[in-house]
Amino acid sequence: MIYTVTFNPAVDYVMRAERVVFGETNRSQSEELYFGGKGINVSVVLQRLGLASTALGFVAGFTGAALEQSLSEQGVAVDFVRLPKGFTRINVKLKTGEETEINAQGPEIPPEALQALFERLRALQDGDTLVLAGSIPGSLPQDIYERILEMLSEKKIRFVVDATGELLLRVLPYHPFLIKPNQQELEELAGARLLQEDEIVSAARKLQQLGAQNVLVSRGKDGALLAAQNGTVLRANAAKGVMRNTVGAGDSMVAGFLYGWQQSGDYDYALRCGIAAGGATAFADGLARREDFLRLLAQSGEVR
Repeated sequence: MIYTVTFNPAVDYVMRAERVVFGETNRSQSEELYFGGKGINVSVVLQRLGLASTALGFVAGFTGAALEQSLSEQGVAVDFVRLPKGFTRINVKLKTGEETEINAQGPEIPPEALQALFERLRALQDGDTLVLAGSIPGSLPQDIYERILEMLSEKKIRFVVDATGELLLRVLPYHPFLIKPNQQELEELAGARLLQEDEIVSAARKLQQLGAQNVLVSRGKDGALLAAQNGTVLRANAAKGVMRNTVGAGDSMVAGFLYGWQQSGDYDYALRCGIAAGGATAFADGLARREDFLRLLAQSGEVR
């Protein structure tokens, strides 16, 4: 079974307007609501591709209840810890030709709620996959990912970590199966611009030396690069389409890669599935749908 953890889920309130003038009353042209967070996005895309998972994390208040209902209606299994106070955060996305985001902080997570999540995680079994994705709320210790991997290190669990900076570096000694920095995040870890492909490969290899088994680097219009555990370096071109949305594209790539790996155990196919799922989200207004994923997968070229 695949489990995803989202510590700070969100309701994304997307407002589209021709323009926004600060200090004045503005009117939108349309609005949409999306329920998510990085781990939740992975669970939703997996469900749409036909692979079951369980979404873990914290929810609170009326927005948390709405998020749970939305996921259940989409067929995603949930086992959230309900918080006694506050509400699941609402993030405002203003789309006016450019995209402006205002992300909320989220509710306070008390120690007893964290222990309740730990109890759920301790129930994971050998052979399960655990996806940890996204930032950590200020009310939690910033080494929380490391603590989870340490707690479960005696079990044969496949860890997937999509995080940045020190949060990511601290889990590498626990040999996560997959990490997925984008190129900018990889540059931040390397402390330098990575202008040539061999520089990107070298930086990915360094993360493998620190403990990561597989390093999937998303590169936007330049596709993706995978430094695989078997010693190979695979490259794939980006999917072809009109960019509409960047929110959740990286999470979709993670979901697509996991789907491809679970189906085949083949790195080439997993990378192609990751590219197709990421593109299916980037070219739509919401997360990837199966029909778009299959179309882009059929169009994908050979992995090099």
